[in-house]
Amino acid sequence: MTDAHIDDEALGWAIRMAEPDADWDAFLAWLEADTTRSGRYDRAVAMLNDAAVAAAAAGAGAAMATAPVEFVARPARRPWIGGAIAATLAGAIGLGVWTQAPQPYAIATAAGEQRTVLLGDGSSIVLAGASTVRLDRRNARVATVERGEMLFRVRHDAARPFAVQVGALRLVDLGTVFDVKTAGTRIHVAVAEGAVLVDPDGAALRLDPGQAVFADGATRVRRIVATADVGSWREGRLAYDDAPLSEVAADLSRETGRRVVAAPGLTARTFRGTLDVETVRTRPALLGTLLDVTVRQDAEGWTLEPRG
Repeated sequence: MTDAHIDDEALGWAIRMAEPDADWDAFLAWLEADTTRSGRYDRAVAMLNDAAVAAAAAGAGAAMATAPVEFVARPARRPWIGGAIAATLAGAIGLGVWTQAPQPYAIATAAGEQRTVLLGDGSSIVLAGASTVRLDRRNARVATVERGEMLFRVRHDAARPFAVQVGALRLVDLGTVFDVKTAGTRIHVAVAEGAVLVDPDGAALRLDPGQAVFADGATRVRRIVATADVGSWREGRLAYDDAPLSEVAADLSRETGRRVVAAPGLTARTFRGTLDVETVRTRPALLGTLLDVTVRQDAEGWTLEPRG
């Protein structure tokens, strides 16, 4: 995240914390995630206060001139300036981040990397390796999964449902911890806590804890999964139930940081079981035994081939 993005977030928090129902837990989580954010928040508060004083001195409207202007750089649990006034000031000083248009941005991970993203509403997303999610600075309640796999921990808000778009499939949370993976045309959604509504404007398929759906085009297949396996890749475990070996190879590529591909002759082969990523990384020959394949290693990575 660039300095400009952090400054935009700081200004957003400065305005949101003025509201009576400000989410202090989410704010403190954002503040504590990066030691530089505290100073940037202080500057955003000071900037808005200076603008308020200048506007009042210039007679910039009766409501603004008579409103109390009070802030603390390290905020106590009380508002320092009305949210509507703060938003007006932000617009007056020309900060484009507060236009009504969406402000999309992408967060991506490299193969072998994991990253946790804290959202302004208190929700979070954990990205597996080689994954990309697109978010919106104007709306923390929407996300688009562009590639890879990620675990969502959503703070439920019935008035503002959290929506996830993955390919042509739309998901809406009902107070949820859930995993989303896209592999080619296949989409896998599994729920650990709460519930997810899949395709709310069409099939409206509800997934409760321990339930999953595999989607491929117009096909939807509901399955039962162990809740402990939902997002288990965060602890280095990859769990499968008749997954094609091409998908297993793609997952191993993301988690090990090595290029793993399945030879064309294995496209119809599936695997059911659990793989320990660290064991596979250090003993790739064991992968051949587990998957009943030959593992060919070269400078580029591993190729899974049918046994001769």
